[in-house]
Amino acid sequence: MKIWIDADACPKPIKELLYRVAERRQIILTLVANRSLGYPASKWIRSIQVAAGADVADQEIVRLLEAGDLVITADIPLAAETISCGAQALDPRGVFFSEDNIRERLSVRNFMDDLRSNGIETGGPASYSAKDKQKFANELDRFLARHG
Repeated sequence: MKIWIDADACPKPIKELLYRVAERRQIILTLVANRSLGYPASKWIRSIQVAAGADVADQEIVRLLEAGDLVITADIPLAAETISCGAQALDPRGVFFSEDNIRERLSVRNFMDDLRSNGIETGGPASYSAKDKQKFANELDRFLARHG
C-alpha cells in the first residue's frame, strides 16, 4: 500500500502528520502538486510536480495509484475515481469516502457548483481546526491498523 496526497490544498498539519506516519510505518508517501513542495528528506517520502491546470494532479494520482492504496484528498471527483480504482480516499478532515457516500457527496458538490455559477454565494468550508486534525489522525490510525 502507498499513500498519495493531493498536496496543493492539503493542510500543512496533515502533511506533517503523514510524513511521520510514512517514516514510522515505512510506507511510501507521494505528494502530487502543481508547484514545488518542501518535505523532509526520506526514502519513504516523494514528490511529483505536475503542470499547472485544473485536475492535472488528480489525473496523475489516478494514473499511478493501485488498488489498496490510500489517497488523501478533499476533492470529491478525485475521491470518486479513487474508489472506482479499488483504492481508499480520506478527506483531511477525517471522513472516509466510500461507495455508500460518494454519490451523495458528488450530487451536493454539483448542486453547490450550480448555485455558485448562477451567482449565489454559498460560502466556503469552515476553517481547519485541531479537532479536524485529531479526527483525521484517528481515522488514519484505524485504517492503518486494518490495512498496514
